[in-house]
Amino acid sequence: MTPRALFICGSLNQTKQMHAVARELPEFDAGFTPFYGDRTVEGMRRLGLIEGTIGGNKRRSVCLVYLAAQRLRLDMHGLRGGYDLVVTCTDLLIPRNVTGVPLVVVQEGILEKDNAISALCRRAKWLPRWLAGSSLTGESLLYDRFCVASEGYRERLIRRGAAPDRVIVTGIPNFDDCESYRSNDFPHRGFVLACTSDLRETFQYDDRSSFIRRALALAAGRTLIFKLHPNENVARARREISRLAPGARIYTHGSAEEMIANCSVLITQTSSTVFVGMALGKEVHSDFPPAELRRLLPWQNGGTSGARIAAVCRDLLGLEPRRASTTAFSGLEKALPWQHP
Repeated sequence: MTPRALFICGSLNQTKQMHAVARELPEFDAGFTPFYGDRTVEGMRRLGLIEGTIGGNKRRSVCLVYLAAQRLRLDMHGLRGGYDLVVTCTDLLIPRNVTGVPLVVVQEGILEKDNAISALCRRAKWLPRWLAGSSLTGESLLYDRFCVASEGYRERLIRRGAAPDRVIVTGIPNFDDCESYRSNDFPHRGFVLACTSDLRETFQYDDRSSFIRRALALAAGRTLIFKLHPNENVARARREISRLAPGARIYTHGSAEEMIANCSVLITQTSSTVFVGMALGKEVHSDFPPAELRRLLPWQNGGTSGARIAAVCRDLLGLEPRRASTTAFSGLEKALPWQHP
């Protein structure tokens, strides 16, 4: 019988990652859904109380547009049921209707540092983990496999209680072939690029004025470009940048990765884009220590992470490996193919 898999999406990046895995599972009957929760979360979404998260209406709309454009089968909230496998973009919230189904989680990108809310959520178990942003990712322990970006992230999850045999280094789609971003038509070169984060939109503190002044100082007269986070309050961000750095260019759309490939210096806060800069050998300034970033840097495996995650899914269900992957990676599904060399 044809195995059935539900892919729970989220942000545009997470949605593209779910699609990348599904492409490598062509023998599966795949359904896709925007991120969702249970009754309380759905009520908060309808009231507009979680717009800064992947459960909000803004990111849901972006996800639905992508799924429709790619002609992927929509199963809103997985209501069709009867799935043999669930692949999701986070374990910070796992819907009740997929409990008991084999579950694979795929890391999205950089995970935030612990903060006061993280500590509070660990002590008060009744608080939702997503209140602390992505810092508690991997700590639900409700998954069968967690596919991570690097050995550094695997060690992080194991230190926080994850079973070593459940955390697999596969690399993650969208961050596993950064060299490919060098081929682009972005018109500028040799500039200083500042990629913002959506900290305020996800209920965290952000000293944006200090960030802008820091970018100005590092630019030291060179062309300064700001690429705004897609989840950010654009009008507010524009006002702040225009007031403190009136000569800077501001981009709200376009590929941040291609901009990074063309820049000389990258400045970030907690954005996953820092990994692209690290992988491409750029001068990088971030809220994270450089040594930590090097340890956590996603595995650059030539864009084969989707196929490696698919191999983990088949192995979890006890299915036969596919002899030919749809990627250019050869010999993918030999013994323990997804383990980092």
